[in-house]
Parts: sequence; structure tokens; C-alpha cells
Amino acid sequence: MSKRVRRFFLIFGDIAALNIAAVLTFHYRFMSGNFANPVQLYWSDVPLPFLILTILWLGIFTFNGLYSFGSTVSRTDELLTIWKVAILGVLLLFLLTVDPTNPLSEGRMALILYGIFVGLFVALNHFMIHTIHRKRLEMGKGHQNTVIVGWNDVGHEYYHKISNHPALGMDIRGFVTVNPDKYEDEELDGVRLLGGINDLGEIISQYEIQQIVIALESSDHDCLLDIIELTSGAAVSLKIIPDMYDIISGQARTNQIYGVPLIEIMPELMPVWEQIVKRLIDIIVSLFVLILFSPFWLMIALAIKLDTKGPVIYQQKRLGRNGKIFRVMKFRSMEQDAERKTGPIWATPDDPRITTVGRFLRKLRLDEIPQFVNVLKGEMSLVGPRPERPEMAAEIEKELPLHPRRLRVRPGITGWAQVKHKYDTTLEDVEKKLEYDLFYIENMSLRLDLKIIMNTFWVVLSGKGH
Repeated sequence: MSKRVRRFFLIFGDIAALNIAAVLTFHYRFMSGNFANPVQLYWSDVPLPFLILTILWLGIFTFNGLYSFGSTVSRTDELLTIWKVAILGVLLLFLLTVDPTNPLSEGRMALILYGIFVGLFVALNHFMIHTIHRKRLEMGKGHQNTVIVGWNDVGHEYYHKISNHPALGMDIRGFVTVNPDKYEDEELDGVRLLGGINDLGEIISQYEIQQIVIALESSDHDCLLDIIELTSGAAVSLKIIPDMYDIISGQARTNQIYGVPLIEIMPELMPVWEQIVKRLIDIIVSLFVLILFSPFWLMIALAIKLDTKGPVIYQQKRLGRNGKIFRVMKFRSMEQDAERKTGPIWATPDDPRITTVGRFLRKLRLDEIPQFVNVLKGEMSLVGPRPERPEMAAEIEKELPLHPRRLRVRPGITGWAQVKHKYDTTLEDVEKKLEYDLFYIENMSLRLDLKIIMNTFWVVLSGKGH
């Protein structure tokens, strides 16, 4: 059962569970005769309140990560989380509906029963869905094709652990070694050594690999970056077996199920609810900027037209999320066909190709305004790593192998690198910005986005743009 299918059944089941809890509470409160009701409500009065409560609860569940999970879920941890969320949710409803003059009225006390019903039925739904999923895994259904990188004692040990626990959902298709010259045509319990790490791309394609478990010995740790680079464009999940020293010293947070500790190198970057909110903010802000300030953008367009010959809007191929090429839009700030003689090169602070109006636009970063159209189209976001040109990216990757990791997220109009560093003029600038971009990717959140946007305003208003 895929994550998407499980998520659908969890949400559908939660909607049913929430409404069952609401129906039972309403019946007990208004229909059982156990309470003297100053205002009598009927079943015809409940559809709208039930709908609002359902949406509220689904938002709370999403916020607390109940719909974000790995291939295997600890049902005990899930149940504890659900009860914690149910208690907090009922407390929130109590505060929203409390009467200060009579805070512990009979009506408010019924909320306790409602919270018990919510926790009980939602927990039952999640337990059933995850149990069904686990039973399917134990029957060998829905496994993900997996390779173990490491033909060594560590890799062999983990192969046996994974093989003995089919509920982990891994179907081991073979091993990969860091020493292909030393080992050839080896196998363990019929599972073959498929090749060396340089063959990973071909192995992933041929065997439709979905997960890679990295089981390197201490002497081979230098190969980790090579593995990440070789798999950066593939839709695979990388998990690393941590050194026991890292575990006991508190330097690594592990996901341990059936005694198999694994660290996911490239986990889900943002919770689903934050991704949805981030996209909504992108759309709302883009529409606001483009429509409300449209007279000002028309004035800029006229100034560009009067300053030099050429189009007002400049379009250029850039790399988007997962390497998809799109055309980024800008107000033209350079002479027409500025790269006709030089080809793709970095701009310099005193670049003679920059026009008079263009220099003003760049100073205040107003040349980026048309990119709000790219944001509306879903090609970009307000915040993210700046999109790179394919020609430049190919050259950069030769020197900076981690550069393609920026493509895991939508590029942005502004980003952590933009508020912390200047325009790219050298490879050293790109390397420094890469550090900032990777920091952003590893710490993505709405809070960090807001901080970047506030810093961007300061950079623009203080005239520190380049």
C-alpha cells in the first residue's frame, strides 16, 4: 500500500471517525434527556458545525504530522501522538467556547466525552490502516526494491536483519561494493553482488530500485558523498546505517524499528501542511504584488523601453525543481543580446552591459518582479535557491558535486543565500551560496521563509542589493 493510498484511507477514515464522535456526543448531550438544555438543538442544526469541526481536526492532525510517515510506522508511537493531539484539540475547543461566567457548565463537560470519542475512533482508524499495511508487508506485498551499498560484515549483518523482518518493507535485490576490483560474482543466500558504486545509476534503472541502504565501514566513509552525487537525480530514498559511536554519543537521531537503526539522508523536507500553506502564500502574495502595483510595473516597462532598444521582459532558460527546465522572466536590465559575443558568463558589479535603468532595477531587485508570474505557474516559489542556468550548472557541478541537491525544491525569487551573500561573480561566490542553499533545504520551514522575506525587505530598503 503506497503512502498516497494510505494517506487517502487515513483521511477518509478520520472524517468518518470525527463525525461518529460528534454524532454520539450530540446524541448524549441533546437527545438522551440527561441534560436540561436552555436551547434545544436538532439534527437539522448540526451539518455546518460538524463540517467546521471536521476541517479543524484535520488541520490539527496534519499540523502534528499524522499524515506524514515513512514506509513503516510504529503503531504505539502513533497512538500516543493521537491521544496527545486529541487532548490538545479538546482543550482548544474548550478555550474557544468557554463561558467565563460558568466555565465548567454541563455543556463544557460534554467536551471531555467528545475528546474521548475522537481519540478512541481516530486511534482505531489509524491502528487498522497501519496494521493492514504491515500485514501486507509481512505477506511480501508492497515491498520496495532495495540495494545495500557495502559488501562487508556490516552490510551482511543488516541483510540478515532486514530479511528476518519483512514488515520493514524492503526487498533486497542485491549488494553494491566500493571495491569492485576486489570482489566479483559474489553472493549471499542467493542475493548477488551487482557491481560497484559507479554502476549505481544503471543498477537503479535496471532493478527499479526505490531504496538504498548504505552500510559502509569506517574506512569507506569518504565514499558517502560519491553515493549521494551518483543518486542525486534518481527517485530513491537513501538510508544510512549509523556508527554505534554516533548513536551512543547522541550525534545521530535514528528511526529504529525491529532493532534496525537507520538514518534517512534525504527525508521529507517539509510537513505536508507546511507545503500546502507555502504554496497558498506563493499564490496570494504573487497576485497581490502583480495586481495591486500594476501601474508601477507599467511605468518600469515604459522606462526600459525609452532607455534602450529591445524587449521589456527578458526570458532565459533555468533549471527548476528536479532539473526541469523553464523560462524565468525578468525586467530586462542589460543591453539586448548582451551575451551575443561572450556566451553565458557571470555578471560583474560594474558590468558595462547593464543599462542605466537596469542598474537602478538591480539595486532594488525590481528586475525580479516578473518572476511572480513564474511563481503563479508553479515553476518557482517566493523563497528557495535561485534557479541556475543549465550551462552554468554543468560547469559548477564539475567543481561542486553537491550543487544538484538544490534541485530538490522549487527555486525562489529570494533565498537564504540572497540575503546573506551578493550576486554570483565567481565560483567562490557560488560555493558560498551553495552552503547557504543547503542550509535552507535542510531547515525548510514557514518560519525560516518568513525570516528570509523580512531580511529581503531590509536588503532592498537599505539599498544593499546588487
